[in-house]
Amino acid sequence: MFRHTFVTAALIAVAAAASAHSYRAGSLTIQHPWSRETAPGQAVGGGFMTIVNRGGADDRLLSGTSPVAAEVQIHTMSMDGGVMRMRQVTDGIAVPAKGTLALKPGGYHIMFMGLKRPLKRGERIPVTLRFQRAGAVTLQVAVQPVTSTGPEEGGHAGH
Repeated sequence: MFRHTFVTAALIAVAAAASAHSYRAGSLTIQHPWSRETAPGQAVGGGFMTIVNRGGADDRLLSGTSPVAAEVQIHTMSMDGGVMRMRQVTDGIAVPAKGTLALKPGGYHIMFMGLKRPLKRGERIPVTLRFQRAGAVTLQVAVQPVTSTGPEEGGHAGH
């Protein structure tokens, strides 16, 4: 009985670690990268995540690439007189020393431009992000339902 309980606990721990879904690059940790599923023929999609900088120097998210899109751009979204405006950020986004950069709906995010195929719920798509100090890191972006508002953990909508 003890052995069975131990094995079950170990499997649960491994599953929890796998669902943590985070990546490291230098002093950066990229947590819970996710996107929403897209419709057939849809040309763009968004990517979201949290980037934590545990280092003593600022870093900068400069660019990205993915085999599922012709281009990966960094965007910001703002409200202007009740109209939502999205624009490309060409000089990157600061990841402050001992701080956090949140890429989320309604704010900074990455855009998959010229999707080569629809993003399907349940899949993970490869994305390589390039940082000024930490260099390049390849991560797997979890594709969630179109209604998602945050990363899903254990099948439930996240924060």
